[in-house]
Amino acid sequence: VQLQASGGGLVQAGGSLRLSCAGSGGALSDHYMAWFRQAPGKEREFVGTISWYDGSTSYADSVKGRFTIDRDNAKNTVWLQMNNLKPEDTATYYCAASRSLSSARTSYPYWGQGTQVTVSS
Repeated sequence: VQLQASGGGLVQAGGSLRLSCAGSGGALSDHYMAWFRQAPGKEREFVGTISWYDGSTSYADSVKGRFTIDRDNAKNTVWLQMNNLKPEDTATYYCAASRSLSSARTSYPYWGQGTQVTVSS
């Protein structure tokens, strides 16, 4: 399974960005797709996850109500819609895939390359 993340950029606080993650090289229908982020000097943290099978989602408390994960099974693509962005959302964002539902990064064997999101105040 290969994952390709894109869509990062520079945005002002209160703005929005939409990240995408395209999957290839394997069947993802039985996987969970997740987004993680890593700020400089910090651990990689869980942002949210979505089930390819039924679209059910879960989010970290820090982004709940502001971020939304969606998917397009036909395109093998997952999106992370980020609204009302804050400077503390600044990080490199990674998509990941796993057959297990988990918020632990060690549960995800497949990773995209990361895309930078910078939120200015």
